[in-house]
Amino acid sequence: MKLQNPLTPLQVRGPKVLPLALTAALASACGNSAPAPIHLETPNSERCEILDSRECLLPFPSDALTREDSTTVTGKRVAFVRDSMPVNVDGLRIDPTQWNREDGFSPGALITVHIPGLSIEASRLPPSTDLAQSMAADAPIILLNASTGKRVPFWAEPDLHTPEERRPLTIRPAIALAEGHRHVVALRNLIDVDAAPIEADPVFEALRDGITTDNEAVEARRAGMEQIFEDLELVGVARENLYLAWDFTVSSGESIAGRLLHMRDDAHAKLGPAAPAFSVSTSGDVGRARVITGTYQVPLYLKGDGRPGSGLNDQGGDSLPERNGTFNAVFNCTVPLSASPENPAKLLLVGHGLLGTAGYAIDIGLLAASVNIAVCGTDYIGMSAGDIGHATNLLQDLSQFHTMPDRLLQSHLNFLFLALAMRHPAGFGSHPAFQRDGVNVLDGRDAFFLGGSQGGILGVATTAVAQERHWTRGVMAVGGANYSLMIPRSVDFDPFDALFRRSYPDPLDQTLAFGLIQMLWDRGEANGYLQHLIDKPYPNTPDHVVLWFEAFGDHQVANIASEVAVRTVGARVRQPALAPGVATAVEPYWGIAAMPALPWDGSGLVVWDFQITPAPPDGNLPPNDGGDPHGSAGDEPLVLLLVSEFLKTNGSVIDVCGGQPCRTNP
Repeated sequence: MKLQNPLTPLQVRGPKVLPLALTAALASACGNSAPAPIHLETPNSERCEILDSRECLLPFPSDALTREDSTTVTGKRVAFVRDSMPVNVDGLRIDPTQWNREDGFSPGALITVHIPGLSIEASRLPPSTDLAQSMAADAPIILLNASTGKRVPFWAEPDLHTPEERRPLTIRPAIALAEGHRHVVALRNLIDVDAAPIEADPVFEALRDGITTDNEAVEARRAGMEQIFEDLELVGVARENLYLAWDFTVSSGESIAGRLLHMRDDAHAKLGPAAPAFSVSTSGDVGRARVITGTYQVPLYLKGDGRPGSGLNDQGGDSLPERNGTFNAVFNCTVPLSASPENPAKLLLVGHGLLGTAGYAIDIGLLAASVNIAVCGTDYIGMSAGDIGHATNLLQDLSQFHTMPDRLLQSHLNFLFLALAMRHPAGFGSHPAFQRDGVNVLDGRDAFFLGGSQGGILGVATTAVAQERHWTRGVMAVGGANYSLMIPRSVDFDPFDALFRRSYPDPLDQTLAFGLIQMLWDRGEANGYLQHLIDKPYPNTPDHVVLWFEAFGDHQVANIASEVAVRTVGARVRQPALAPGVATAVEPYWGIAAMPALPWDGSGLVVWDFQITPAPPDGNLPPNDGGDPHGSAGDEPLVLLLVSEFLKTNGSVIDVCGGQPCRTNP
């Protein structure tokens, strides 16, 4: 017996077509002991992931979208083809050039699949409110670090920003994926909305069940898939019930942070023992502080004059940025009027909020003057007020998205040079505006960092590369990691959301776009630097001690993003974190160990319930109920005490809540 009409992928999905394994068995039973290879088509297999016959780039990310490259740390290089990339409303596909410089995918990968008819409930997919489910022996999804053989916690959720008929399923790692490691994703025993098992795509079915095909692309994939099946079997996952499995490699630390580390080291080598050159523009007393503005010079590693839209001054490929003159970075500083040579002011650098300015330093500085702290800040160029217009343009064509993180790299260097200007005897303290009776009143023995909101996101990257001469201790107030995780859960994106979705009308492209841009955003935000912040510091870089402050139910920076950051670095959480029944999670702060006692001298997380908002939504939607606690910390004296005690040379997390959950009565 011989099959006259080879099965196509579309036919296999039909309810009346036999699975490939059964058709092969029938052929064998009818006298063909070695049945002829079945026919499968994989359109555009040279540029697409073939495991999903409907969508070119799914499942995402996948090592099928890379090529071998012996010159990279991972031995791989991303190899996107423009014809496969998301397309905007004008028919322009994203230019993959910058992506193809990477040797892997994001450690905060937005793992994306499309499974029509999937029932989240019937399939028992692990939600964000019960991370322990993701580690169960019978979990329907497995996320495995194949390099170590250890499973990784995660949660799965539909992208609720997209219409149901094109709604992807996303899988979110609850801890940053290890740099340079290969990871395997497996889905099994999935159920559809009609309570029926969901059958695998015919390509995956053929690979899973050992069915020979006449398709060269499928057969070329077989050896790699066998390795995946072996990896899964080692952790007790049998291949028989798999709906889908694939692997991907996470970028190396060198690929993510190498540009910034080169800029840092090159810039400091050229500066030598000197202080950055600077000039003061204005100086005047306001309340208890002197407010000082000006500019200082930083080696420039962007093209042109470094304005919004500038990319790194490199030659593409694996080349590193080259110096291109100097950049005049702005500074805003405050110096307590009470500071004196005998009682010099402690030094604090501050990072501003979303699309803000260096002026945030003045707001903080006028408060800090009462406790004799001098404060300075500069613009986080790339994501400052001056970048709003360019950011709007990027949402309409993501091909130039790299210019945003490229400018962020320059801004991190700007902050490091600002610390040098504050601490160096020939720096700010040599100017009369920072003196009393002709003597410097800045205490250059130490400096600290405070990032608020966006500053608590970008500040992780800045702090991770900060050396002893900059600072070793910081507070990330209402900050988190991974913009692709935070943006769909933030009210801050509401003004931009409609423009982005009009520009990229395909719902699957919208989700993919977030996963793609995260690969480049890693160069400049917390997600790319967490693994070297506290442990495993970069070369010639110290360990850092960091405190995260979380406002429960935050409308702007999702709590879950703060917790991913804390879980990744191995910091401890102050307990009791919340009163019973406040959170919707089965086990709030799962996977984050408690501080054994207070005071706590290490890195940690303190959660504060301002009691003005309920728990955030369980899905990837922004909170809209109640008041937004995001900016409430400044009105709570106990929070200020907590932060000030931590930001000391030998500071620690103290108990300001009397052993009870930290909360403010509304």
